[in-house]
Amino acid sequence: MGFSLHVYPTAPLLIILLSLLYACSLTRWRVRSRGRPFPPGPPPLPVIGNLFNTPGDKAWCVFQDLVAQYGDIVHVRTLGQSTIVLGNPEVISEYLEKRTSSTSDRPQTPIIDLLEQRTNFGLMPYGQEWRRYRRHFWQHFTSRAVERYQPITRAAAHQFLARLVERPSQFKSHVRHTFLASVLKIVYGIGLTDDHDEYAATFDVSAEGLRQGLVPGKYRIVEMFPFLRGLPKWVPGFAFQADLDRWRAAVNDVKDIPFAHTREAMTRGEGFDSIVAKTLSVGGNADEPEEKYEEMVKGIGLTSYEADLDLQSAIALQAFFLAMSRNPDVQKKAQAELDAVVGPGRLPEFSDLDSLAYVNAVIKETLRWHTVAPLGLAHATTCDDELRGYFIPAGTVVLANIWACMHDPALYDDPYAFRPERFIRDGKPDRSALDPIPFVFGFGRRICPGRHFALASLFIHVASVLHAFDITPPLDDNGRPIAVTHSQSTGIASYPEDCRCTIKPRSGEVAALIMAHASAVA
Repeated sequence: MGFSLHVYPTAPLLIILLSLLYACSLTRWRVRSRGRPFPPGPPPLPVIGNLFNTPGDKAWCVFQDLVAQYGDIVHVRTLGQSTIVLGNPEVISEYLEKRTSSTSDRPQTPIIDLLEQRTNFGLMPYGQEWRRYRRHFWQHFTSRAVERYQPITRAAAHQFLARLVERPSQFKSHVRHTFLASVLKIVYGIGLTDDHDEYAATFDVSAEGLRQGLVPGKYRIVEMFPFLRGLPKWVPGFAFQADLDRWRAAVNDVKDIPFAHTREAMTRGEGFDSIVAKTLSVGGNADEPEEKYEEMVKGIGLTSYEADLDLQSAIALQAFFLAMSRNPDVQKKAQAELDAVVGPGRLPEFSDLDSLAYVNAVIKETLRWHTVAPLGLAHATTCDDELRGYFIPAGTVVLANIWACMHDPALYDDPYAFRPERFIRDGKPDRSALDPIPFVFGFGRRICPGRHFALASLFIHVASVLHAFDITPPLDDNGRPIAVTHSQSTGIASYPEDCRCTIKPRSGEVAALIMAHASAVA
């Protein structure tokens, strides 16, 4: 009897206590949100929210449908974590360009540490450390600074053309090699004609980890329960640990091996023109340990490769080959412009850029038609905020659906067609057309600091290829053309899934010109 008198009355007390806690929590939330609702989105389930209807692979297509259903700002919430998707250029500009003080953070997940990407300042949280890294990087890649790299990127493009003459079927490998060679030369002082195969293999694995590891929700179990990050790969459901081990090892090699090359060259009194050598020569603060400063320099080198210096250009160039093989009329127009401006006796130069309106339109259309980073890199809010009357909690992940903007029929007529003419009016650039370049390189304070280099490198490669080669569809075993469709791979950086084509020099004279230029590269 005494037992029941002391225990049973606690049940209603517990209910009352829980009700009070819920009421207090609700009151605090209402005060915090000031009564403003979340943006609209798919209805969440209790506790887990939108866990089971948050898209994974090719999420940009699903988010496009959600925007059509719910409006320009879509909200999903998973286990207390809010994510908003911005669905058109106006709201993207309004929030990520004009509200940078509150939208310049990056989401932090255990995967960043598991991939050894802590010193990649493109992924760093917004703050003093990020500013320090970016300042050291940006001084080498302003619009004026990248002009001094033109001889290197031009020489790399000429070597690229020579490899296309010799082994055209391996053009995808050549694409990766040409941009890698430029970055290694500029950042580390490694020669353009050196053997880059070992670097290429390591960099490819590192880039694969970045593309796959940061796909939202792909490793949700570790993101939700970070204490599980150490479970071995033989535990059911954790076989992905083998991939993480491989990617992590590659990232460490990317940071350490070329850095060691530069260090050794400096001890011999050589190679002081590279970015890494210049940064090492400056040195850190007097009270800063040398190891910490070197870690920052390694991080700058890592980011140089992974944060669009060559990755954006490499993927876009692959898409360009596919676009030309599918659109012979576009190719002919661009070649006619090059023939008129450049002529038969030389290869394109950077000084030709302003005279090649149609070629520049081809580049813009390539970046629009094949959106390399369909959702960009996620931003995160640093404080509670409001957007068009909706409550945006601090720590909200913000995704810009760049792919949807670039394929919006209200902005681009027949958006899945490849039409450079949409950026041309009366033979000159059409300033009224929505320029894809401000979208594909990111927003606000998180805009890609290497964009000037990436665009310059892409221009000289595209112009040189168009001037020197005819690109046609691939052929089957019977010599018949194969119709290749355009589709994009999954990942934060999206490749064309099939870009096979046939590549042939336009004439014997241009092939000889190419080989002469390539042989002159030291």
